[in-house]
Amino acid sequence: MSPATPLPASGDRSDAVLSRLQLLVTRKLDGLLQGDYAGLLPGPGSEAGESREYRPGDDVRRMDWPVTARTTMPHVRRTVADRELETWLAVDLSASLDFGTGKWLKRDVVVAAAAALVHLTVRGGNRIGAVVGTGAPVPARSGRWRGAPPVSGPGTLVRLPARSGRKEAQGLLRAIAGTEIRPGRSDLGALVDMLNRPPRRRGVAVVISDFLAPPQQWGRPVRKLRVRHDVLAIEVVDPRELELPDVGVLPVVDPETGELHEVQTADPGLRRRYAEAAAAQRGAVAAELRAAGAGHLRLRTDRDWLLDMVRFVAAQRHARTRGTTR
Repeated sequence: MSPATPLPASGDRSDAVLSRLQLLVTRKLDGLLQGDYAGLLPGPGSEAGESREYRPGDDVRRMDWPVTARTTMPHVRRTVADRELETWLAVDLSASLDFGTGKWLKRDVVVAAAAALVHLTVRGGNRIGAVVGTGAPVPARSGRWRGAPPVSGPGTLVRLPARSGRKEAQGLLRAIAGTEIRPGRSDLGALVDMLNRPPRRRGVAVVISDFLAPPQQWGRPVRKLRVRHDVLAIEVVDPRELELPDVGVLPVVDPETGELHEVQTADPGLRRRYAEAAAAQRGAVAAELRAAGAGHLRLRTDRDWLLDMVRFVAAQRHARTRGTTR
């Protein structure tokens, strides 16, 4: 996908852009993800189904012992995907998301990913809610969001109640897109922990962030969330966060602090150290998410984010048909 202009965070055009974005998401996802029930994490569900013979890679916790005893052959109990799920989004809109050197800003990709998630959720009549954070952390607030953006302020953490229906989903998307990014970084751990309180029935939790915060800040809340829910982490990155181009002296402004730095990108040693540090940081994020048992999808501002999401969904569905849960 190659949009002519980046997605605006707010303004008079935001509703029109969101409408076009939803149309694009609907056409592409419905065209490439055929099937009765398509979700980003199409897990095995909880309703009991038929039994079949055990195959290598099956979850041994689903062994059907009565059938195994009668047939003397190992069997596993198949389960039917739940039809009424509750999906929650944890959307990190720290100041570092207001950056991009590709086709999109990182915050554009965040809103676009949220739009795809909303589409995949509400098409089955399921409910979706969100918690949104920006700036330095302060105590959370609740608010109604039907058709109106939440009130934002420094260190805002806003909870948008879970509801079903396309009209409600559009209100949620407008609330996310209309959130004003404030200076500083939200506490990603506190944002994720909002999905743990109050305890909810098993569902799907999606964390959308650039994950630039230290893993020790958000790792434990994600592991706690994974105990009860299927968790997907969507990591949004820009190519300049992975490597520096050779463009001479490059003035760089930290969006979270406003500090100005001049970087001599002509130095090959500096570019090498930068790439190594970036690779180590992204590796630490991937390792922490893997240890937590969360699904991990990386979206880039210079790539077709929707195609990457489709490939991820297709891989998840293929894994399910082979009898695995992940």
